[in-house]
Amino acid sequence: MSTPVVAARGLSAGYGGQEIWGGATFEVEEGEFVAVLGPNGAGKSTLLRMLLGLIRPMSGSLEVLGEVPRRGNPAIGYVPQARTYETETAFRGVDLVRLGVDGNRWGPGRLLGSREREAGEAVRTAIEAVGASSYASRRLGQMSGGERQRLFLAQALAAEPRLLLLDEPLANLDLRNQSAMAELVGRLASSRGLTVVLVAHDVNPLRDLVDRVCYVAARGIEIGRPDEVITTGVLSRLYGAPVEVLVDSRNRRFVVGIDEELAHPHHHGAADEGAE
Repeated sequence: MSTPVVAARGLSAGYGGQEIWGGATFEVEEGEFVAVLGPNGAGKSTLLRMLLGLIRPMSGSLEVLGEVPRRGNPAIGYVPQARTYETETAFRGVDLVRLGVDGNRWGPGRLLGSREREAGEAVRTAIEAVGASSYASRRLGQMSGGERQRLFLAQALAAEPRLLLLDEPLANLDLRNQSAMAELVGRLASSRGLTVVLVAHDVNPLRDLVDRVCYVAARGIEIGRPDEVITTGVLSRLYGAPVEVLVDSRNRRFVVGIDEELAHPHHHGAADEGAE
């Protein structure tokens, strides 16, 4: 049996001595695609921060790639939550991707000789892999949200990681770009043999890609196939309130009966469709 890429045993997380979630025991196998779902504030991004070695568990144990998580592990690629940029910023897409190649050690533009050539080739390869060659030389503030997300993905791929962590890469994208980004991540994961842990609010753009979902809510964590976890019974237990999961003819899942302050529904309304 191969060593799991992620192994958690009785894992709990929190801040200031207050637990946000606990009792999580699970493994993520090599090549698996796992979506982390749940309402705002439930601790989804906290899980990624633990995998990155940025915060320690309150209790339990966690191993990533066979060792205790540590900062700056080049075997882990990370795509943070989207942020905006001023149109005047001089930082270009290619500069962003370049930070994925020894950026934490040397900074952009400081490699010499053969290492400089290798870095340049790695940047070009990553940009081509995400289909961003035509606009990578533009300033980040002059790009759409979908274009910037592709370049953040290229940055994460530049060091050729084994594990890819993505924090809400579909947020603030319209439905077309959500589907395109999800398909791109799935295609790259398959072609490169990557293990993917992706935080999302909406499982539907990912339903044909994910192997399992990890659902985080007020009363615990549940992990399994989407049809096992996103059900009326399981989510009612996790939220401690009656909810209903509706499944349409295309196998899309919609959660109803939860107040907005408790959870983001598993679909986006028409107002979101035009967002970048």
